[in-house]
Amino acid sequence: MSITKTNPVPPSWKDFAKASSDLLGKDYPIQGTTLEVKTQAPNGVTFKVLGIRDTKSGNINGDLEAKFTDRKNGFALTQAWSTANVLRNHVELENHIAKGLKLELISSLLPDKQAKNALFASTYKQPGVHTRQHLDLFKGPTFTADAVVGKDGFLAGAEAAYDVKGGKVSRYNLAAGYQAPEYAITLQGLGNLSTYSASYYHRVNADIEAGARATYDSKSATADNRVNLEVGTKTYLDDAAFVKAKINSAGIFCLGYTQALRPGVKASLGLALDTAKLASAENSAVAHKVGASLNFEA
Repeated sequence: MSITKTNPVPPSWKDFAKASSDLLGKDYPIQGTTLEVKTQAPNGVTFKVLGIRDTKSGNINGDLEAKFTDRKNGFALTQAWSTANVLRNHVELENHIAKGLKLELISSLLPDKQAKNALFASTYKQPGVHTRQHLDLFKGPTFTADAVVGKDGFLAGAEAAYDVKGGKVSRYNLAAGYQAPEYAITLQGLGNLSTYSASYYHRVNADIEAGARATYDSKSATADNRVNLEVGTKTYLDDAAFVKAKINSAGIFCLGYTQALRPGVKASLGLALDTAKLASAENSAVAHKVGASLNFEA
């Protein structure tokens, strides 16, 4: 008897280089102080309160979100309200018309300025293919579609946006890559193929991860800024703590430390240093950044 090997569902377009992006971008709370609290009611409704104090401006912004999920019937409703007086609604229907098909309606309203936005979105995923489409009703309107196909670890993806009113393609991007359990390599052509990004992720062992990303921007005003290189690593100290570090070709060194204080409570500290200005006291507040985040989940 022969056994047919089924390809897994590939990542979506936005998660094409997720492993390296998370390694180099997450757990560095250097922009300010963040407090996030998540709780769940007995009826399954989850609440999330997020507060952020920006170090540069000193402004404090908040967000209150409630989400009801009916997993049995594939339905979810999310409503949120921010201190900027933005009201957001998100309705999700999954596996109703076809297995693997998800339909979404995402809307936002700013009453003070009578500004509104609405997106109709759909996602379809099956072994070997992952596609997304959305129609922005008030911006354009613009129709955007992307697709990622995968087989035996090899990935290929594309994204395009079409301006319905203007009758033209307003954006297009391409990507290719390879994913394995311990490492991933991706190459992306973004900004109508004016910017190219190559990334690499490697899980060295159970305690150490490493990654790098190189970006070439052909439209940069100066030749010195056209190429940017960033390398980083993550090391688990134990089951409850890890340290992350990264540095880029501009000389910005970042350090992050995350500690699980107890189940459901996590604290992170972040530090960013401009190594080119370590000896200069002038503009040190701008060159160097410190931040922290505290997360509660119950």
